[in-house]
Amino acid sequence: MFRQVLNVLSNHVGAVPNPISAGTRQAGARLRGATVTNSICPYCAVGCAQLVYVKDGKIVDIEGSYDSPVNGGTLCPKGAATLQLAVNPHRLKTVQYRAPFSDRWEERPLDWAMERIAQLVKKTRDESFEEVGEDGVPVMRTHAIGHFGGATLDNEENYLIKKLFSGGLGIVGVENQARI
Repeated sequence: MFRQVLNVLSNHVGAVPNPISAGTRQAGARLRGATVTNSICPYCAVGCAQLVYVKDGKIVDIEGSYDSPVNGGTLCPKGAATLQLAVNPHRLKTVQYRAPFSDRWEERPLDWAMERIAQLVKKTRDESFEEVGEDGVPVMRTHAIGHFGGATLDNEENYLIKKLFSGGLGIVGVENQARI
């Protein structure tokens, strides 16, 4: 008896049936069918966990992860706007480049910039690399290049950066702003 009354009440607003269209009845959550990937907020050094929802190869939502002991599902205003960072149609996909001694900026593709950086790092390392120090001891280093990491890098990323830059390229000046 109680269930029957409850069923009638749940389908009515007062004495009138709920005005719900067939389209509304068939509508589902916008995240239905999306896959969830754990991620970290890209902004500050707090390391808030995020859930990134992807549907048909596109990010459809980003929210705080309730499983995180750091943020417990909450995000600051900047972190809550991460979706806009990822899928903003106004996001720049090129770089601004000013050639040495030029008085104007040029727009260049990101691939060009990455290749240019790699070439300059290689050239600088080749020109400044020391295999042996002044006292004859092997040093395998360069002081001509440095790396200053951002606060959003986690321990694993910093470990890999240190291994690549110090062990692989011989860069002595490797630092991270989170420790400063």
